[in-house]
Amino acid sequence: MRIANLDGRLVLLQGDTALDVEDFSDGRFGASPQAVYDRWDEFVSWAAGSEIPSRGVRFDAARLGSPTPAPRQVIAVGLNYRDHATEAGFAIPDDLPPVFTKFVSAITGPNGTVTLPDGDVDWEIELAVVMGKMASRVHQDRAWAHVAGLTVAQDISERILQMSGPAPQFSLAKSHRGFLPLGPSVVTIDEFRDPDALRLTSSVNGETVQDGTTADLIFPVPQLIARLSAVIDLYPGDIILTGTPAGVGMGRTPPRYLRDGDVLISSIEHIGQMRQTFITPS
Repeated sequence: MRIANLDGRLVLLQGDTALDVEDFSDGRFGASPQAVYDRWDEFVSWAAGSEIPSRGVRFDAARLGSPTPAPRQVIAVGLNYRDHATEAGFAIPDDLPPVFTKFVSAITGPNGTVTLPDGDVDWEIELAVVMGKMASRVHQDRAWAHVAGLTVAQDISERILQMSGPAPQFSLAKSHRGFLPLGPSVVTIDEFRDPDALRLTSSVNGETVQDGTTADLIFPVPQLIARLSAVIDLYPGDIILTGTPAGVGMGRTPPRYLRDGDVLISSIEHIGQMRQTFITPS
């Protein structure tokens, strides 16, 4: 099952068509894309037992918003690929990766424009986990049962602010407006042959700059959920950004950052792709 946000309304996606959930369920589920995660088990049972039409209404992908537009928490994990830790000049974490947040105001849809702030703006393709059940002290063997699905994320980052001050400003530097594109849909775990091994790529102006697989995560999704939920409660609809592979602009010689007119395409197999165009303020 693939769920999405079309013009601010919850829809089921079927290829290039969409089915409005509130209309199809006769009001049993509302239009809010975020609210469905609080009733996730009920929603999945309803969808499995309903005779869903094979085709919905065709739509323009530009109308898609974030499939999780207002999570309670966004938990971001750093240095979770060995090759990225190496290119960033940090030691490979052996117990717990660095954890920070991106503020919810940074969330945007899968396709659109991002206004470049002052500084050095970089790309980071990431697999995003969307929680479907509250997780508190969950063992990693049971972690996937708490997940609603997976989506594509870009952890866009401004590197000068990130590294400034007496301590790094990760959360603030990564939370400029538009710095957390999500989408195009949330794909449920049953749709994947192996949710622990998904290819993810980024390209800038048609040039592939990142090409990795989530099989190389130092801390795979179940382990992340277990370690995080040992400390904090994870709520339905929360997002976990699982880290980025090598190939970011900061790690290149010389460094390369996003400029006016650049087009960034972010893709994860079996989920889909996002497209952001970067502009300077007029």
